[in-house]
Amino acid sequence: MFTGIIEEIGTIQEIRFMHEGAVITIAAAGILPGLKIGDSVSVNGVCLTTTSVGADSFSCDISAETLRLSSFKKVKRGLKVNLERPLMIGGRLGGHIVQGHVDGVGRLLGRIPSGKGSELSFYFPRELERYLVYKGSIAVHGVSLTIASLEKESFTVAAIPLTLEATNLSQLNVGDPVNLEVDILGKYFERFFQLGIAMNEKSDSKISLEHLQSQGF
Repeated sequence: MFTGIIEEIGTIQEIRFMHEGAVITIAAAGILPGLKIGDSVSVNGVCLTTTSVGADSFSCDISAETLRLSSFKKVKRGLKVNLERPLMIGGRLGGHIVQGHVDGVGRLLGRIPSGKGSELSFYFPRELERYLVYKGSIAVHGVSLTIASLEKESFTVAAIPLTLEATNLSQLNVGDPVNLEVDILGKYFERFFQLGIAMNEKSDSKISLEHLQSQGF
């Protein structure tokens, strides 16, 4: 589990695409001390497993499914990536619960200066609409952000100078793809609600979708 608070910006040294996936090597410094083979690392919001650790870099395997579902299929050597190690037990949850499981790929639509920071607008796939809420949390390339405005197929976030400096969001160009992960709490709520409705349809319970709607839910 991650928090969406980026520890370091790494640089892709090499990515080798193969028939069923890829191997990626990332130059880093701050997260390397203590990093071991088998450890998880969030790379641009994707949870990857470390397969080797060197003096100034580490490598991870990328599955064919991860390539298909994330922006990794378009990455190139030299690209800057956000890095975060998993939350330690007892650590502070400064952002929100981020799993590193990409729900969809969006893209940067625009950037507007806001004070010393920026307002960034992103397109999101239609199937994610039901999980996004005004003032709710979303991870963009692994960065925990708050939705400042929400439209039918886009949302806007306000990035403070510190966030822009500590992540690769400042280096995005209009049209660049970004990995999106919605708040897991919304997906759990949807699942519980679906199962509850299905069970109630088989019982004599008075709790139904219509009943909840009549009560203002």
